[in-house]
Amino acid sequence: MGAIQRDGYTFDVEYSVTHQRAAVHVYQNGVFLKEIPFEFTGKEPDPQDIDRMVDQFFIEEEKEG
Repeated sequence: MGAIQRDGYTFDVEYSVTHQRAAVHVYQNGVFLKEIPFEFTGKEPDPQDIDRMVDQFFIEEEKEG
């Protein structure tokens, strides 16, 4: 599962199958901005769930900006 590049941001997913926990790390220009933690089941997080988290990040950014 590789990093997602969108609108100048990089979303890097890290996860632990053993603990069934994961996080999307958000970077802009190589600078860490925030971590979005979540839980999952199975061998890896569902890519559609990750896409929804990225979409939600931009929705929240619009509200704050």
